[in-house]
This record gives sequence, structure tokens and C-alpha cells, in this order.
Amino acid sequence: MARHKEFDRDEALHRAMEVFWSRGYEAASVGELVKHMGINRQSLYDTFGDKHALYLAALDRYREVEGRKMFELLERPGSVKRALRRLFESVVECSLGEGERRGCFVGNATSELAGRCRATAEKACDNMAAAEEALYRALLRGKREGEIVGGRDLRAVARFLYSSLQGLQLMSKATRDRKTLEDVVRVTLSVLD
Repeated sequence: MARHKEFDRDEALHRAMEVFWSRGYEAASVGELVKHMGINRQSLYDTFGDKHALYLAALDRYREVEGRKMFELLERPGSVKRALRRLFESVVECSLGEGERRGCFVGNATSELAGRCRATAEKACDNMAAAEEALYRALLRGKREGEIVGGRDLRAVARFLYSSLQGLQLMSKATRDRKTLEDVVRVTLSVLD
């Protein structure tokens, strides 16, 4: 008789996401994954497929958890410029904190695998499109409410903001120099003036 699964699938997936986010795909061993997930190898394969399928599911989980934070911040009533400043400043504060400087899991996946793995590239592009759309909707709201003025192409501005956010997250993995990171935030957000 087959034993039923004795673990929470979502919790195990979240723990796998943490490993991949910290270590990357190549550096995360199956042994390390199952240990951190609190499951055995067979459960990993039975539930998630192979390591690569688990990685792709972890990317989806990241978007659900971390992407939602960004979307909620940008959708809150109030100043769009202030929300965007909080978004960018949160990257700076996280990089200067005591925790691990992991950057963005999707950005990490893009630089590690997207050039040679179509499925990872598709996940990265889906995430990029969702983030761009959230930024674009916020900018449109700011324009409607009179906070953002001028004739700039707001879709292009949304793409620029996403690109800058990814670059800031990448830089924040390497430096703890507040001034450097804050300069990037200041110049990036000047596009809204």
C-alpha cells in the first residue's frame, strides 16, 4: 500500500525556492534541496518531477510571493511616486541589512539559465511582462491623478523602471555602499519629474 505524502507541498516548494534563490540552479544539489525541504528524494521526484521542474515551480512561487508584494505596493491608493520610491528604497534597505543579499530570484535565473533554457527564459519574460504591466498601470494612475505630467511614453518608462530595478538588485548583491545605491534610485526616479 502506498504511503500518502506527509508534508505540505506549498511549504516544501517555498523552501526549495529559498535554496534556489540563495544558491542558484547549478549550485543547489538535490541533497541540499531535500534536506532543506524536509522531504526525501522520492517525494521530490513524485511531487515535483526532477530538479529542473522543481526550479521552474520555484520561479512561479517566487512570482506569487515576491511579485505580489510589488503589485500590492503599486496598487495602494496614494502617491504613485512615493510608492515607486518605497519600492526602490526597499532594495537598498534589504541590501544594507544583516540578511543574505540574494538579489531578485528571477534576475538571478535570467543571468544563470535563460540564455540556454527556453523554459526559464519564458518564466523570466512572463515575470518581466507582469512587473512591467504593474508599473505601467501605476504610472497611468499617476498621470490620471495629475501626479505624473509630461508626454513621455509611459510603457517605455515602465520598461525603464523595471530594468533599473533589476540592475539595482544586481548591484545590491555586490555593494553595501548606500550612496552608490541611493544615487541609482535618485537618478532612476528622476525620469518621473
